[in-house]
Amino acid sequence: MKNARHTSGFAPAKKSLGQNFLCDPNIARKIVEAVDIRPGDKVLEIGPGRGALTEHALKRDPGRYVVLELDDALADALSARHPQIEVVRGNALAYPWTGLAGDDGWKIFGNLPYNVASPLIWDIVSQARFERAVFMVQLEAAQRLVAPSGGRQYGALSVFVQSHARAELLFRVPPQVFRPQPKVTSAVVRFFLLPTPLDAEQGKRLAATLRICFQMRRKQLGTILKSNNIPDYDALLRALDIDPVQRPETLAPERFQALSKALPFDFLA
Repeated sequence: MKNARHTSGFAPAKKSLGQNFLCDPNIARKIVEAVDIRPGDKVLEIGPGRGALTEHALKRDPGRYVVLELDDALADALSARHPQIEVVRGNALAYPWTGLAGDDGWKIFGNLPYNVASPLIWDIVSQARFERAVFMVQLEAAQRLVAPSGGRQYGALSVFVQSHARAELLFRVPPQVFRPQPKVTSAVVRFFLLPTPLDAEQGKRLAATLRICFQMRRKQLGTILKSNNIPDYDALLRALDIDPVQRPETLAPERFQALSKALPFDFLA
């Protein structure tokens, strides 16, 4: 199945686009069930590929169905097979996620290419307003997305995403259910936006704070702030109930949010 033209009429996977097509209908059904599509829902699927997830999702009678597909050949095939869907051609990293309004109750899902999954989820949780999102990503990325503070998998991605949404790892997906087979295990992660999301300015300040802290994650926070010329860094940290000897991976998302608000604006600009 890795060579020649696929029996369905779709072209072979393109390594340059990180394409690994899901071929197991049971896994596809399980992912779509996690999205919980109801009749009339507005749904956006990222990277539908050959439509393994699309087939199951359309059976649930969504009111509006949008797909983002970078591969023109796949987009053409999907349009021909499912003329009722809206096909947007282009890179999901360039999609205007702020255009998804909260009142519209969008549900977003997809099997994301490993090389763009983390930055794409970063953008979606901080810019889009959605009811729920479900993504299949590399297991290592999934573990970082849901990691609690205190472990080696906890980092800037963990803090930023968890500052915007509740993330839960639902189940693992073995490489054998893809064509071509990736060399790693995948996992499905579900997201629900927090009741009080950060605004754009808060998100910008948080991202800047995380960048400088996790660039030096093995150093103490007091040392990190001192090396970045933050005045009165010791008093600033203690006022936030943060011990200057703590390291970045020990700080919960709420503490990072508080720190980002307290740091001088010029430092974060």
